[in-house]
Amino acid sequence: MTRHFLRDDDLDPAEQAEVLALAARMKAEPFAHRPLDGPRTVAMVFDRPTLRTQVSFAAGIAELGGNPMTVDGGLAAMGQREGVEDVARVLGRQASAVVWRTAHQSDLVTMSLHAGVPVVNALTDEFHPCQLLADLQTVQEHVGTLAGVRVAFVGDGACNMGSSWVLAGATAGMHVTVGAPRGYLPDAGVVEHARDIASSTGGAVELTHDPVEAVTGAAVVVTDSWVSMGREEESIDRLRAFPPYGVTPDLLSHADPAAIVMHCLPAYRGKEIAAEVIDGPQSVVWDEAENRRHAQKAILAWLLERA
Repeated sequence: MTRHFLRDDDLDPAEQAEVLALAARMKAEPFAHRPLDGPRTVAMVFDRPTLRTQVSFAAGIAELGGNPMTVDGGLAAMGQREGVEDVARVLGRQASAVVWRTAHQSDLVTMSLHAGVPVVNALTDEFHPCQLLADLQTVQEHVGTLAGVRVAFVGDGACNMGSSWVLAGATAGMHVTVGAPRGYLPDAGVVEHARDIASSTGGAVELTHDPVEAVTGAAVVVTDSWVSMGREEESIDRLRAFPPYGVTPDLLSHADPAAIVMHCLPAYRGKEIAAEVIDGPQSVVWDEAENRRHAQKAILAWLLERA
């Protein structure tokens, strides 16, 4: 059966660890793994603005020996010009895998049901699992382990990164606390499922409306932009609710003194994160951005082995 990577819990704990170990090997030897030699093509479809996702997948696919084929989502006009099912059948005949950055998780699921090749979620409104693989790889590099590590996600806990952190963190046995205003916590069903996973991995998922409580003692402090793509009409309300959750030197002072700070970018200095924090010595955001390439190479290679 063809495997896909549509959300973080598509990998069980052993599989997640296997992919992360492969990502570390690929980072150490970037040209030693060539599962796409031929070259085989990977279709990269972008319906949403992109920088890191496009460049990291394109560079990674090339390093794997493949041909990164960019498909302009605006020109393809899936769901308008033709249905996702038909596009999936076309792409599956041209490419060995499909990478899609789009709005709706349900469309991604439809793609996976009809493409006949592995489908990878390069971001939806609900989840951002490739970013989480890169984040976990970055934590391993800087902290040395994942199991038992305390993570604080502060800001918009209801965004795709909040959902992905509770799922992927629980899978890795981490202790994840989300600090967010009322109305901005992760989806209750996602949290319940993450806690079920955590019960077997030694992890934990906690929720709070107190940003200081969230970061106290944390070894990893994570944030994301307060106004996610597609939420621009909510800007005024969000910019009123979120300032206490900004990662400032004062808030960071409550974390472990050796804590690392992460942000998936783009960042808005002076809003969700202070300039002196993201540009300071505790920030690992540039390692995090680089690791998108290595982690995505690993998940592509892992899926192709099982296609």
